[in-house]
Amino acid sequence: MPTPTDEQVHAADVFRAGHHLALQAGAGTGKTTTLALLAASTQLRGRYLAFNKSIARDAAARFPRTVQCKTAHATAYAALGHRYTGRLNSPRQPAWKTGQALGITRPVRIGAHEISTRSLSNTVLRTVTRFCHSADRTLTRQHVPALRRLTTPGEHAQLAEAVLPFARRAWADLHNPDQGVVRFEHDHYLKMWALTDPKIDADFLMLDEAQDTNPVLEQVFSAQRGHAQLVMVGDSAQAIYGWRGARDVMTGFDAVHLALTQSFRFGPLIAEQANRWLELAQAPIRLTGSETVPARVGNLTCPDAVLCRTNIGAMTEVMRLLTGGRRVALTRGAPALAALALAARSLQEGRPTAHPELVLFSSWGELQEYAEHDPAGSDLQPFVNLVDTHGPDAILAAINQLTDEKTADVTVSTAHSAKGREWPNVRIADDFPPPKDTDQHDAQGRPVPEPVSDTDARLAYVAVTRARHHLDLGGLSWIDSHLSHSSG
Repeated sequence: MPTPTDEQVHAADVFRAGHHLALQAGAGTGKTTTLALLAASTQLRGRYLAFNKSIARDAAARFPRTVQCKTAHATAYAALGHRYTGRLNSPRQPAWKTGQALGITRPVRIGAHEISTRSLSNTVLRTVTRFCHSADRTLTRQHVPALRRLTTPGEHAQLAEAVLPFARRAWADLHNPDQGVVRFEHDHYLKMWALTDPKIDADFLMLDEAQDTNPVLEQVFSAQRGHAQLVMVGDSAQAIYGWRGARDVMTGFDAVHLALTQSFRFGPLIAEQANRWLELAQAPIRLTGSETVPARVGNLTCPDAVLCRTNIGAMTEVMRLLTGGRRVALTRGAPALAALALAARSLQEGRPTAHPELVLFSSWGELQEYAEHDPAGSDLQPFVNLVDTHGPDAILAAINQLTDEKTADVTVSTAHSAKGREWPNVRIADDFPPPKDTDQHDAQGRPVPEPVSDTDARLAYVAVTRARHHLDLGGLSWIDSHLSHSSG
């Protein structure tokens, strides 16, 4: 283990003194090394809860034997989930078939819209998922997801009224360990376990990636405070999964708050870029780069990775690189893009689609009009442009041409999927738009831009800190003029 920094030594002292601890660990600051240092400084028995299986495996190799390293799901599986093993491996089936088995046999009319049985079935299953991510004890209207084009509270209330009886039936179905009609998934037993108010047998408990914790896990973790020392570690500025129900539970956590700010991943020039976004996100830390790591910021012709804001931006980048003869890998995202392309093809051929995002559109023309003219549809405009430019078949063909990361010339990823990863040379794609101009003007007559949103600043921070040696700001280059304008 390398010589600990002063920050790491201080964290170990606070931990040994028995205090609950919230540790803000910036990008590349040796978070796992620090946790292993804390665990090795005591003879007490600990549990480390990791975000995913590979992180848990990595930690198990570095932590002392007195600490058990598992994901939250593995912990829940050992306690309760194993009873449902027979149902976990059941074959996939379309949501409409599940809905049919639950008794969804007729469409529902809400305002000017007819909600098909397929759409109702999708919404029922998404409602159960949202409930499983929450800390709530019962299924209620707030778990029913919004459908595009049902815009008024009254319309949403009608949707909830139609959906909730079936969602409750689905949740009851999932409790049968031997058989049922709803496909049983890992989040289901995690929620069931949480509802038993479990006591985790350990002297101390470490929660990794705490900024992305779902309320269901936060509740279980916090409930251990009476008998275990709690350590939360993460980076509030990397809290980028709010859309998935996760929330940053670190900032308000009742504990001693410390930080790790010395990054070992990159040099001072990249740290400087990271700090611009940390400031805009009003994050509690700023990073110091490592003087021993060579780093540049500037144009890149052959990046190892191109990071995009959205799946659609990633697909646009993939098609551009494939056209240039490059071997391209895409991290995750491909199934979602294929589903969108198939949905687009259905709409173009005049057939409805069961895709949850596009289910209320009856034709491609209707979707084009919505994306272009309705403010709520502006996020679909890049997708519509992509399909109008290349066609669904070309998009599906490009997805089939993708290669494995090991043999690729370049990896394309969304910034979300790149979290926890790093590459030597990274270019930021062009789909990170600058803030819109307001109708105000400065002394020079230039329009004053809106402030950068917290969400955008955090995502940009994640993106720029994936680079070790060379960062090409690309689609985030507007930050220079934005900051000079703000300071001017």
